[in-house]
Amino acid sequence: MSISTQSAVDFSALFNQQKGTITVLDLRTAAEVQGEYLEGCVCLPVQELTPDSFDAKLNEVGHTDEPVYLLCQSGKRAQVAVDKLQGKTQRPLVIIDGGLNGLKAVGVGVKNGGGKVISLERQVRIAAGFLVVLGVALGALVSSYLYGISAFVGAGLMFAGITDTCGMAMCLAHMPWNKAKT
Repeated sequence: MSISTQSAVDFSALFNQQKGTITVLDLRTAAEVQGEYLEGCVCLPVQELTPDSFDAKLNEVGHTDEPVYLLCQSGKRAQVAVDKLQGKTQRPLVIIDGGLNGLKAVGVGVKNGGGKVISLERQVRIAAGFLVVLGVALGALVSSYLYGISAFVGAGLMFAGITDTCGMAMCLAHMPWNKAKT
């Protein structure tokens, strides 16, 4: 299996030349994809990604030997997908550098799905901020032991920064508002 990274500019040129013939796997939550998407992408949220789900999803598309271009919001989830698939697929994997944000920055047209979804990254910042404020308020009003909530969130943010993995994002991705509306 080969793994490479392609710049948003280079992918944009390829996408415009070969629209409909390349396989782009969107790793964002289904709700994020409903908000905005790159036309022709196949959605498989990274939290649902396994080698079996990867193979099943790509068999539906039918492009069997071509590289799979991994797309997410900024590129972080694409790297997580590579880590999950490392040594478990023969398909060449290509990370789109900068993700959807990078593509939009170079002028690639994304479709607006009409959904009003807050990105997973913003949801994490909102939830972390809320929990810190809650911990401070409860620590001041109820018991000083409840300052521990804020300390726990701070430690979690430090861990996320050091390891580039976020447990809160993984939990939030499973919330009902991040699932596709049927």
